[in-house]
Amino acid sequence: MSHQQSFPAQLPRLTVERAVMAALEEDLGLAGDLTSQATLSPKDRAVARLGAREAGVIAGLDMAAAAFRLIGEGVVFDAQVGDGDIVAAGALVARIEGPARLVMSAERVGLNFLNHLSGIATLTRRYADAVAGTSAQICDTRKTTPGLRAFEKYAVRCGGGANHRYGLDDAILIKDNHIAVAGSVTAAYQAAAAYAGHLVAIEIEVASLDEA
Repeated sequence: MSHQQSFPAQLPRLTVERAVMAALEEDLGLAGDLTSQATLSPKDRAVARLGAREAGVIAGLDMAAAAFRLIGEGVVFDAQVGDGDIVAAGALVARIEGPARLVMSAERVGLNFLNHLSGIATLTRRYADAVAGTSAQICDTRKTTPGLRAFEKYAVRCGGGANHRYGLDDAILIKDNHIAVAGSVTAAYQAAAAYAGHLVAIEIEVASLDEA
């Protein structure tokens, strides 16, 4: 049984394909998948069933699908669930069919993205459920894997969390280091207010209720 969570629209196709293509190029290198080329005939076909080993929240299906789409012609990735769905252990997530060499060559890249993002979504869901019924909201940070920020933040949304700023250019966030150099919270805030445009949000990070 699955349950669809609400979250913003999927990532742009160009963003997905650019990251997946880079991952495929990294994995295939200059000579391609030597093992599959050595052991499988170009005429061999494969049918794979992608199942969930544990219960959790799915995220990253577009990236998994892109890995099989970009590897070559003839591979079909048929998702059985959607991003944001909560699935039980053993649930069928996707069915993949096509030339065996291509299926094998794209498998690891597709699964790496899907596993990583589903893990983030699943953990986020646990925190979101823990504060359900309150006014609290689970938000992410910029402490993301380099190059994967857009995807990891997308996974947070799939799990019921919310995104804080995407980068340093999104908003002004005054932290303890800024305050220390500026001399005080007041000095840091006044400088930020004088600098920021009318659409730029200003936040001050605190570590306790007393600071707030």
